[in-house]
Amino acid sequence: MQPHNLPSSKGRTLLTDHRISLVTGPARSGKSEWAETLAATSGQSVIYIATSNVDPADLDWQKRVELHRDRRPTHWQLQEVPVALPEAVLSATAQDCLLIDSLGTWLANLLEQDDDTWQTTVNSLVESLRQTPSTVVLVSEETGWGVVPAYPIGRLFRDRLGTLTRQVGTVAGAVYLVVAGYAVDVKALGRGVGE
Repeated sequence: MQPHNLPSSKGRTLLTDHRISLVTGPARSGKSEWAETLAATSGQSVIYIATSNVDPADLDWQKRVELHRDRRPTHWQLQEVPVALPEAVLSATAQDCLLIDSLGTWLANLLEQDDDTWQTTVNSLVESLRQTPSTVVLVSEETGWGVVPAYPIGRLFRDRLGTLTRQVGTVAGAVYLVVAGYAVDVKALGRGVGE
């Protein structure tokens, strides 16, 4: 099935001068669709990096994966990278546009890491983004706008994802917040905290 709402890559690019773009927002806001639009208009060979571990017994997750798969152009390459994300970023070329969906799922796969190991992992990802010659579009979830999770693992996930998204945002040329189907480049409109 061909995607029904992605623009042709022959149209103008939406990435302009931003080699690294971060797309964040709440659930079902349209963030993955916006990231797909950015990648489709890059004019480059798109490599879709899926960070999830697919459990065949989880039918709801299977449906979510299918929705994403059905939206993507068939000529995009797919790499399933649940853990080794920095290595995948560094292996890309200047002709590639990586679409990484998503940082939250990647974090969930590594949640058992202790704080020091996790920080080393994050530093490795951020450094790979600085070094890669490719264009990269990353998707991340905003989980910190609701109530504080009642369980320690939920709080750990939320806090680590917030910090990870913030660190990736420092190296991104554009940081899009997608809410209710609308994308705004908050980095262009705002000012970094502590600047």
